[in-house]
Parts: sequence; structure tokens; C-alpha cells
Amino acid sequence: MTKNDILRRIRYAFDFNDAKMIAIFGMADHEVTREQVSNWLKKDDDPDFEELADIDLAIYLNGLINDRRGKREGAQSEPEKRVNNNIILRKLKIALDLKAEDILEILALSDTEISKHELSAFFRKPDHKHFRKCKDQILRKFIDGVQTKYRPS
Repeated sequence: MTKNDILRRIRYAFDFNDAKMIAIFGMADHEVTREQVSNWLKKDDDPDFEELADIDLAIYLNGLINDRRGKREGAQSEPEKRVNNNIILRKLKIALDLKAEDILEILALSDTEISKHELSAFFRKPDHKHFRKCKDQILRKFIDGVQTKYRPS
């Protein structure tokens, strides 16, 4: 899954309009234009399509955390220069204030069953012996489950 696809899926899951998308970037102290957001959300074959950088997705996810949980006092956390599915899953978990059981429930909404041990492996440090990379399929199913749970009908 591309970063743009992840951004599109998150936008659709929460039914955000362009103004809300811009506001979420603003919650992470980062300004973007409507044109930038629009170009990031376009399909890959559109001539105006613009690839979303890792740092921009990290900024967006930090903004989503601030939007859903409230801004922390003091300096904002530094956005990651490189993001992977494990980081994206962790940031969504934080933004939605989810526990392991909640994540497993959301995955079940999209017909995906994994054990609590498999799930915890996604949140370990990469050098931990039980660390496991979160594959695109798991992240996609998780976002689909989030859409089922959170998107207004």
C-alpha cells in the first residue's frame, strides 16, 4: 500500500472533508494547502497526482493524534522521516485510544483473526527477537475495520 492510499483510506474511514484534512495537518503545526491535499488524494494515474512523503504522513498521523486526544503540553513530537506499517498502526492505535482487545475487535470486523501475541509483536522494537513486520494486508484490514466502526452510515 502506498502512503497516498493510506491517507485516502483514513480520510474515507472518518469521512473527513478537505478543510478537516488541512486542520489535522495544522494540529501538528504544519501548514498545507488545499491543492496539496487534493493532489495527494488523487488516483495514481491522474496527471496532478503528487506522491505523499513519509514525513508528511507522519505529520498527518501526529495531527490526527492531537485532534482525537488533545494536544500535549510543551513541544510536539518530532515526525518520523521514514514510516512503515508498524509505525502507522501504532499511531492509529494511539489516536483512537485503543487497547489490544479493541484492535482485535476491529480486525474481526473485517474478517481477520490474529492472536494477541501476534498483535503485540507489531508494537515491539525492531531489534526485539519477537518483533514482526506489519504487512500491508493487516494494515488494510485494520483500516477497513476502523471504517466499519467509525464511519457515519
